[in-house]
Amino acid sequence: MGVRKRQMAERIKAEKQQLAFAKLNNCPTSPRKMRLVADLIRGVEVEKALAILKFNSKEASRRLEKLLLSALANWQAKNEDASLEEADLIVKEIRVDSGSMLKRLRPAPQGRAHRIRKRSNHVTLVLGSNNNIAS
Repeated sequence: MGVRKRQMAERIKAEKQQLAFAKLNNCPTSPRKMRLVADLIRGVEVEKALAILKFNSKEASRRLEKLLLSALANWQAKNEDASLEEADLIVKEIRVDSGSMLKRLRPAPQGRAHRIRKRSNHVTLVLGSNNNIAS
């Protein structure tokens, strides 16, 4: 039993070596708007994803472009000996979760008040090698 757990842990560690993570917390954009852009780059090669984000007019694409560059830098820090071109990296996973919400009041007619919810989100981006998916 102990040998199997050790082998499993070594395999998971080897798989994590090929992955690179980047997180963006408390981004002041609504999750719905961020997901529109995130869906464009999910499962796409990194170079193509950067091109998509660069030429997209939405504000969320600027933030995701910066996050993707950060994930690339994290991958290069992990794999100093490997080259970026040979790695064939793709956006393996991109997840947009809702963050904290600022609640504000806006005056409404007849002395009432309407609640304004200023939403924020958390984005998690995982880069993986395209070679890992085949195995």
